[in-house]
Amino acid sequence: MSKEDKVPVTQAVRALRAARIAFTPHPYRYEERGGTAVSARELGVDEHLVIKTLVMEDETRRPLVVLMHGDREVSTKELARHLGVKSIEACKPEVADRHSGYQVGGTSPFGLRRAMPVYVEESILTLATIYVNGGKRGFLVAIDPRELVRVLGATPVRAAREPG
Repeated sequence: MSKEDKVPVTQAVRALRAARIAFTPHPYRYEERGGTAVSARELGVDEHLVIKTLVMEDETRRPLVVLMHGDREVSTKELARHLGVKSIEACKPEVADRHSGYQVGGTSPFGLRRAMPVYVEESILTLATIYVNGGKRGFLVAIDPRELVRVLGATPVRAAREPG
């Protein structure tokens, strides 16, 4: 087993193990600002299966996590309407890092520093397997998406839109 094959023991990996979630580790070569397109290419999977963990906040600066397909964007208007708040926007990277305890590009929905509500694009829950961040840049884990609801209490929403 090479050094790259070893599972990094991140806060997310600890949380996955503690919750008894079966996962397959997938390290890959991280590229700055490469996003899910790079991780999908590196792993040889459809970008739709790579799930972004986005830290956002409402107009009162209350943080929340949104899980979205890699090839889609979050309609913040639709999400705000669904949540009954005036507005939702992405946190600045340093704010997201502070809320999550992770570095942007390596944010996992598991093992967050602070408890935040988690919302998941409902179509993610229909997939057989998804790839989410494992708690560091260049490291995804493959899991059953139903674990997002079971372990994180993720609330399904419809907020996806095509990029652009």
